[in-house]
Amino acid sequence: MEYLVCVKLVPRFPNKVKLDPVTNNLIRDGVTSVINPADLNALTMALDLRRITGGKVSVLSMGIPDAINSLKQCIARGADKAYLVTDGSFRGSDTLATSYTLAMAAKHIGNFDLIFTGTQTTDGDTGQVGPELAELLGVNQASYVKLAKYKEGSLTVLRSLYNGTEKQNVKTPALISVVKNANEPAEIRKSILEKVKDEDVVILNASDIKADSEKIGASGSATQVVRTFQDEELPKGEYIKGSAQEQVDSLIEIFKEKQFI
Repeated sequence: MEYLVCVKLVPRFPNKVKLDPVTNNLIRDGVTSVINPADLNALTMALDLRRITGGKVSVLSMGIPDAINSLKQCIARGADKAYLVTDGSFRGSDTLATSYTLAMAAKHIGNFDLIFTGTQTTDGDTGQVGPELAELLGVNQASYVKLAKYKEGSLTVLRSLYNGTEKQNVKTPALISVVKNANEPAEIRKSILEKVKDEDVVILNASDIKADSEKIGASGSATQVVRTFQDEELPKGEYIKGSAQEQVDSLIEIFKEKQFI
C-alpha cells in the first residue's frame, strides 16, 4: 500500500498572529510554526496502517522553505519520504488553489492507495482542503475519521459526526481526513532525526509539478479576504455584593434607573 499524508505548518500561537493590512493575509514571517495537530493524527494513522499492510508512507507539504525542518521531523516519526512544494507564486492561495497545488504535486510524486489530511487546521479552520483534494484527484473520500482498520483488502473507518458515530467501508483509492486527537501522535525518534539531512526532503516548485499559473496563488483563488474587523467588546456585567436582601434592593434601584420598573 502506498500512503500519502498532507501536512501543513500553522502558527504555534494562532491568537498572536497578525494580518497584513493590505492583503489581509496572515503574516507568517518570524512566527514560530508547528505541524497542524490533526495532521499529526493523520500521519500516525497512516503509520499504523502501514504496519498491517506494508508499503510506504510519504509526506507532502505546501509552504515556505522553512517547512523542511518539520518534514524532517515527519521522517523521524516514521515516514519513508517527504516532499515540500514551495514557490513564491503560491502566495495568497485560498483552499481551492491550495487543493489544486497539492493535487498536482501528488500526481507528480506517484500513485497512492490512501491519502490522508487533517480535518481542519488551527489557522484557517475551514475543513475544505481534504474534500476538495479528493474531488480534484477523483478518489473516494471519508471525512471526520477517528479510526481506520484494514483487513483482508477492506478498509473500514469510523466517522465522528455531530449526532453520533458512523461506520463506513471505503474502497481505495481514497482520501481520509482525520479529526484532531484521533490517536496519540507518533513520537519523534531523536536517533533518526539526527541522521535526517535537508537533502532527504525533495523540494518541488510550480514548474516541477506542471501547475497552471492561473490556478495557483491569488490568481487561482476563488475567494479573497476583502476586509477584516475585530468584534466590538460587549459591555461587562455588574457584580452585586451583599446579603440576599441587599442584593434585591440594589437590583430594584438598577431597574428603576434603567426604567424597567
